[in-house]
Amino acid sequence: MSVDTRDMEIVHRVLRRESRLLVELVAAVAPGDTARAKVIAGHFRVYRLGLHNHHEGEDELLWPPLLSRVDLEADIVLRMQAQHERVAATLSRLDAALPAWEATAGADERDTLAAALCEHRAVLLEHLDDEEATLLPLAAEHITQQEWASLGDHLVNNTPKLTLLTLFGAVLEDANPAERAIVLRGLPAPVRVIWHVIGRPRYVRYARHIRRVRG
Repeated sequence: MSVDTRDMEIVHRVLRRESRLLVELVAAVAPGDTARAKVIAGHFRVYRLGLHNHHEGEDELLWPPLLSRVDLEADIVLRMQAQHERVAATLSRLDAALPAWEATAGADERDTLAAALCEHRAVLLEHLDDEEATLLPLAAEHITQQEWASLGDHLVNNTPKLTLLTLFGAVLEDANPAERAIVLRGLPAPVRVIWHVIGRPRYVRYARHIRRVRG
């Protein structure tokens, strides 16, 4: 078995970028600017859904086959599981902090949310760095191409189509041509068709959305 796991690293780059920008964007919202808070809160929810579905796919489709095939390296998989739980805990704290800030754009609520985002980013980066260094080489050795492709299928099947195209636009934002080809190759055939038919116009709208989010 030998699968190309570079698409995972491309997705991870997006998570690193957006988790950083969310901290900066929230911190920059002026007290009382509820219109701006609403825009950033909506962007966070898209980010959160993408991250949740990404991790859920690994929990359900990647960790079980790996644990059944590895021996001494099982501790790596178990560590990934524990890290997912810690990331999920930070998302729960964000879920608790977001509504009050979105409703009022208060300074105290903003600072609470920004601190929670900083904590989330620190936990997430620890996980992403560790996964790339230790887990992806293991997956490349022990996971079949079909099993690897099922991760993309899970994301597609559990994400509303317009949101999926927005997430795909985020992945393509910093991708070079070779990376774009890798990402497209990893998508289910029906989604590739959707992208070519309506995804490119959607990407233009994504660019406008991002300009609005990032100010």
